[in-house]
Amino acid sequence: MKNEALYNYVLHMGDDSLVLGQRLGEWCGHGPILEEDIAMTNISLDLIGQAMSLLDYAAEIERQGKDHDALAYLRFENQYRNVLLVEQPNGDFADTMMRQFLFDAFRKPLYEKLTASSDAQIAAIAEKSLKETRYHLKHTSEWIIRLGDGTDESHDRAQKALDNLWRYTNELFYETEEAKSLVMAGIVPPMSEIKILWKQTVEAVFTEATLVIPTNNWQFEGGRRGVHSEHLGYLLAELQYMQRAYPNMKW
Repeated sequence: MKNEALYNYVLHMGDDSLVLGQRLGEWCGHGPILEEDIAMTNISLDLIGQAMSLLDYAAEIERQGKDHDALAYLRFENQYRNVLLVEQPNGDFADTMMRQFLFDAFRKPLYEKLTASSDAQIAAIAEKSLKETRYHLKHTSEWIIRLGDGTDESHDRAQKALDNLWRYTNELFYETEEAKSLVMAGIVPPMSEIKILWKQTVEAVFTEATLVIPTNNWQFEGGRRGVHSEHLGYLLAELQYMQRAYPNMKW
């Protein structure tokens, strides 16, 4: 492998998109209104598309003859490097929108910075994905404001979702020692910069939504190291079923 640090970085980005895309896709046919059902399905497809590009590049770096399908379907739970946030269950609509918003607010500034990456392939993936992610953030921001500043029930559900999911957000900015070498090479931005931009976005939206950021500082982490919640195993069982049952099957 020519660059293990680069491989791990691209892999964890791909896993974030893959797992969240799979999770969001569970809403297909179950949305609260037809328009939102279609919107969530399209966002899910965008994330799966991003995962394909990222996992293909990870496979190219690894040089083991794999592709995005092999990395998506033929790894075990502890080999995935997605953050815990994206594998959390959908819950109700407020839970789903809050999870998506917290992630979108992180991914948008990250992709913006990565468009200037010294790695041409990462810059190209980021430029294409940024167009989609800007829409995702706009969509979820509007829903968070609508729910938070809506009825008493919608406000309470949005606040409950925030209280539950906030403890998973710090892991978004987890940075390994090996990733710091990529920062020095101008390949990726430091997570400290992304966290500042993310915080500005979430605070502005939550203020308008009349939602209060939890003061409990307890944070969950482990996904970046392959230590996951019990939810990922069930998600992968569904995601990987056809490939595991019928190896090497192609559509």
